[in-house]
Amino acid sequence: MAASLQDDSSGAGPIADINVTPFVDVVLVLLVIFMVTAPALLKESIGIQLPKASVSDTVAPDTFGIAINREGQIYLNGNPVTPEDLFQAAQAAVQKNPNTQAIVSADQDARHGDVTTAIDRIKSAGLSRFAIQIERSSQR
Repeated sequence: MAASLQDDSSGAGPIADINVTPFVDVVLVLLVIFMVTAPALLKESIGIQLPKASVSDTVAPDTFGIAINREGQIYLNGNPVTPEDLFQAAQAAVQKNPNTQAIVSADQDARHGDVTTAIDRIKSAGLSRFAIQIERSSQR
């Protein structure tokens, strides 16, 4: 009448194993969500307001993220760097993958000279493919 925990030869005993597959599925979904939302959170934490344009391009998979705030501070993948550090990192990225594309996110109030300095440093390092990140405006 009562369920037995003993192993009998018929194999009809209760299943005592824990199934971890649903747990792994949930963890992987959370990881993907974190990876997708992290760049948006990073941009907001630096405090960059992107200029708006009516047309924009899609981002290439091999990217080198550069952000410049209104004070002229350069960030490489979220970390503050000097122009020389940016140059060295761009050289390393080009050596690793010659098709690396830089995405430059500059605050709309950033000085033109600061943006030009960052672009000059990455181009002199051999990284010739770059794009300026914008926000699409609602007006056409």
